[in-house]
Amino acid sequence: LHLSAVKLAELHSDLKIQEKDELSWKKLKAEGLDEDGEKEAKLRRNLNVIMAKYGMNGKKDSQLVDTNYIKDGTESDTLDDPRLEKLWSKAKTSGKFSDEELDKLWREFKHHKEKIHEYNILLETVSRTEDIHKNVINPSEENLVKEEILHNKHRELKDKLRSINQGFERLRKVSHQGYDTTSEFEEPRVIDLWDMAKSANFTEKELESFREELKHFEAKIEKHHHYQKQLEISHQKLKHIEGTGDKDHLNRNKEKYAMLEEKTKELGYKVKKHLQDLSSRISQGLQHNEL
Repeated sequence: LHLSAVKLAELHSDLKIQEKDELSWKKLKAEGLDEDGEKEAKLRRNLNVIMAKYGMNGKKDSQLVDTNYIKDGTESDTLDDPRLEKLWSKAKTSGKFSDEELDKLWREFKHHKEKIHEYNILLETVSRTEDIHKNVINPSEENLVKEEILHNKHRELKDKLRSINQGFERLRKVSHQGYDTTSEFEEPRVIDLWDMAKSANFTEKELESFREELKHFEAKIEKHHHYQKQLEISHQKLKHIEGTGDKDHLNRNKEKYAMLEEKTKELGYKVKKHLQDLSSRISQGLQHNEL
């Protein structure tokens, strides 16, 4: 796959979550609790996203980003959207961002691209399901269940589209004006969650509690970023030492690399699981608004 050390650790975390979710689904299915097949369909969508994200779906140029960071001041991937490319180009040449801020802004653009990619996969799934549903001649109780599944998928599409629109407006604002030093959060995923939480059906007390949890979540993400950077540095150093023939030095650095890789995988899993839980809570709040 020619993935960087960081991306391999990310792939491990994603597959670990997928495996855990599939084991949970198998238990539900054994108990007859997924009769409509909605949870199974969601697992398939998640797997499709993972395969596309890491270039494992057999399609060329489908891998989103090979590294999490900008190298030599230039990005390592295209954004596949003229509007995003234009905003990024404007931000890079504006002189309003330090190298560190450009790094952070690139992560926001990359995150936005991933959201669009996930939305398109869900949209394709919904379209296929609708085509199958239209070809059914005789209505039945099973078809009513499928209509409910379609309704839930459309609601999920609506939530994702809302998040994409909010995210684009934020990127547009930041690209033109620079970063607001008084901004409450900096991490793209946390900003997304906070914007959506403010639109959900939370009381003031619940919203304040959620805000505090997001602060802890952002700290966890920053810690993960730190280990990702250290892993990438360790990987580069290891490749350099391999060419020197110093076995003792090589063994010491292999041990350090293995430790950093394991810690990065562990933190990546915890971050993504926490993100799932937070997103689920917000989704429930948004659904309550529509009732």
